[in-house]
Amino acid sequence: MTDIGDKMASVRWAFRCGCWTPSSSEWLFAARCVQQEEKDRIGKFVFAKDAKSAMAGRLLLRRFVCERMHIPWAQFRLERSPRGKPYLAAPPEVSPDGGVAPLTWSFNISHHGDYAVLAAEKGMQVGVDIMKTSMPGSSTVPEFFRIMTRQFTPHEWHAILSAGSEQRQLATFYRHWALKESFIKAIGTGLGFNLQRAEFHLSSEVPTQTSVICRTRMHLDEEEDHDWVFEESLLDEDHHVAVALGPMKMPSSARPTWYVPAPAFTQLSFSDLMASASPLTEEDPAYWESFRAKAEAPLRPRLARIQS
Repeated sequence: MTDIGDKMASVRWAFRCGCWTPSSSEWLFAARCVQQEEKDRIGKFVFAKDAKSAMAGRLLLRRFVCERMHIPWAQFRLERSPRGKPYLAAPPEVSPDGGVAPLTWSFNISHHGDYAVLAAEKGMQVGVDIMKTSMPGSSTVPEFFRIMTRQFTPHEWHAILSAGSEQRQLATFYRHWALKESFIKAIGTGLGFNLQRAEFHLSSEVPTQTSVICRTRMHLDEEEDHDWVFEESLLDEDHHVAVALGPMKMPSSARPTWYVPAPAFTQLSFSDLMASASPLTEEDPAYWESFRAKAEAPLRPRLARIQS
């Protein structure tokens, strides 16, 4: 029987990268607290905004494993699947006393706009996506929608185009986009998945910053799917977050049979992010100089499918 206390361990964290202006000491310490290959990868980003988002994502993951899975910061490795989904290398699979294994944690991160977010759950697959509602940088809204026509079904386009003003249409567009990406990231299929296979029927409830709604339904290959739940909320008026929760590949007797919505995302400070951190590598002063030389962001916003 599943312990309801385990379910209450759902994790929803956010870090506002857009307001983070790291000092030399902060950036160098953060760089010491991620794996060397991740540090190298982050250092290759052209823009500071992307480097900060990627750094925050890795720190969120390490904080989660350390504080919620109770593995010391320096004693685990994070790897990426061939599709780019992060996972914990060699996680514990059996209980110490040889009994039934505890429910396995699933976790995922996303970053877009001003935030990096993490969602984690026991006993369920999880995917998270965040999208910032922003005007297209190089075209009108109708032209932007025309370019994106194949990404949504006729039902979804009807919901988008009937939302009202262009700003509301964009908000509805990004709401659909976050839902689709959260599902794709949960199942780990990457960029090859046809987005039209997953059609979303939005709840009439409007996502807010203080509550989580979970009545939106997904039709997969034209049939309603009852195995998946989608949480939606706002971090602020411009940032929509979707969390996909579905069954894990485990014996049906071990799966949780209940669902309790998680609380709204908790926004962490840099101090929170680093509270349990410990260095993995030596300090590299040149890493700060390289970061400081980067431009903050490109001149125009981009919409990209980034596997975090």
